[in-house]
Amino acid sequence: MKQRNFFTWKIGGEAGQGQQIAGLILGRTCLSANLFSFIYSEYPSRLRGGLVTNQVSISNKPIEAVSKKIDFLFALSQPALDHCIKDLNNNALVFYDSDKVKEVDKNFKKIKFIPLSLHDLAKENNINAFMLNSLILGISAVLFDFDIKLLKKEIRGVLSDNNKPEDLIKNNNRAVQIGYEYACKELKLKPFFKNKSNLKSSKRIILTGNEAVAMGSVSSKCGFYSAYPMTPASSILHILAKQAKENKMIVNHSEDEIAAINMAIGASWAGKRSMIGTSGGGFALMSEGLNLSAMSETPLVIVNSQRPGPATGMATWTEQGDLQYLAKVGYGDFHRIILAPADPEESFYFTILAFNFADIYQMPVFLLLDKYISESYKIIPDFNLSNIKINRGKLLTEKQLAKIKNYKRYAFIKDGVSPRSLPGQKNGIFLANGNEHDEYGFSIDGFNSDLRNKQMEKRHAKIKDIFKELPKPKLFGPSNALITLIGWGSVKGPVLEALKTLNQNNSRVNYVHIPAPFPLDGNSLSELLKNIKKTIVIENNYKGQMADLMQEVLGMKFEHRLNKYNGQQFFPEEIIKLVKKEF
Repeated sequence: MKQRNFFTWKIGGEAGQGQQIAGLILGRTCLSANLFSFIYSEYPSRLRGGLVTNQVSISNKPIEAVSKKIDFLFALSQPALDHCIKDLNNNALVFYDSDKVKEVDKNFKKIKFIPLSLHDLAKENNINAFMLNSLILGISAVLFDFDIKLLKKEIRGVLSDNNKPEDLIKNNNRAVQIGYEYACKELKLKPFFKNKSNLKSSKRIILTGNEAVAMGSVSSKCGFYSAYPMTPASSILHILAKQAKENKMIVNHSEDEIAAINMAIGASWAGKRSMIGTSGGGFALMSEGLNLSAMSETPLVIVNSQRPGPATGMATWTEQGDLQYLAKVGYGDFHRIILAPADPEESFYFTILAFNFADIYQMPVFLLLDKYISESYKIIPDFNLSNIKINRGKLLTEKQLAKIKNYKRYAFIKDGVSPRSLPGQKNGIFLANGNEHDEYGFSIDGFNSDLRNKQMEKRHAKIKDIFKELPKPKLFGPSNALITLIGWGSVKGPVLEALKTLNQNNSRVNYVHIPAPFPLDGNSLSELLKNIKKTIVIENNYKGQMADLMQEVLGMKFEHRLNKYNGQQFFPEEIIKLVKKEF
């Protein structure tokens, strides 16, 4: 294997062997070394046993997605080797635990298989068997030419963040040192990675989409978060609960999803910026609450991190199967906004947008993530907190209310957004419930048909201004492309990574990314697509839900579709292969 500046490392074994934390430490070491990493994990819905893998792509340039092809594999179990062997690169190195892996197919001529007696190495050096992952990190430090001090620093950082005791931290660092020396002296390994970055050192961070959403909610002055834990959104609850006191946020682990959304609506009605988090199956229980938010015009931010359905589906895997459901769920006609961040950076800034939109337009706003975004780590530029603007919309002060003689919470107004008061404000009293109502909030029925018409038209008038503020569809790549790829959400990263390879060979491929799937900005999208020659819509679902939505809004046919629905996200290599076939 030749030295180069992009490699993918993977570790696989049973649940409980520390694959996830090993990948995180390796990825964080890249950050300290002024490199870039993208961390992706696969795991079953169980605490012990099964197969758990963690995959880290590492480069001296920004990485948009994890690579499918593996250069360095550490197999701690037979299933790990059997599962991963098909994805090995030519000239890959496979390190396997010889105590656990008994069948090795060495017919792959260019692949080098290296047995490791990890348990013996640990026993000889009085290392706990739970620290085999630290031995592996020490070996990996040689492969990537890492300064061992940086690796030890990140072990200390990660374990300290998880409240591990000092003696455990020291023992793990000792295991790393032993693994490093073993790789140099016994395995005679040499560095394969050209550990040089041409980029200037700048402030960067590594985090997941869920961590970014949590940070975005804090920066947005969210005052209330409620959720019933559901993978892959659960970690938002855990993160915010730890920081609740210092952030002056009420964080509520509700008894079920019905309680979660209704408590959040109540908190929002009382004046707190409020957010809930769930996945598709959990949101199914929240749909009545969504209607209440819409009818009462109470702001609400809803995080929905998608996983494969229907029903329980595949709890720890990824998909983009909830778009049409969230766009249309509810009885009666009402608007909602759906923002679909593509990575942790967008997850942070879109969370701030979501809170502003919810307040400005007084309606529910969805943040539509998926497991791949929620749980994958990516190195990104640090957030620019100085540019954050909080807009509470038409939220009245008592001084403003004092000037209003006859306050009408649901007053008929041209832009559809009536000024909002809060409970307890003088002169701001009104009635809020789920019934259709007059301008004061009092219930009406079919004998008041004119009022019903006016309230419906008022609520729908908001949509006219929304398109001015929504993130616009964006074109990446050459304007004169022969093939235009179209996607949304987590598809963006793998496509952009694929374009790096495709356009090196003058393939003339570009990509149109849709950051706000609903309501779909048909005018902006039509402008981008007016000169296209051939389109392929790429989605992580069976039906092609975005393609169907675009056909509905634009009146165009999108017959060429690439759909993946096996629980995995797209890999750049898959997109490259498809596009090359088209040429």
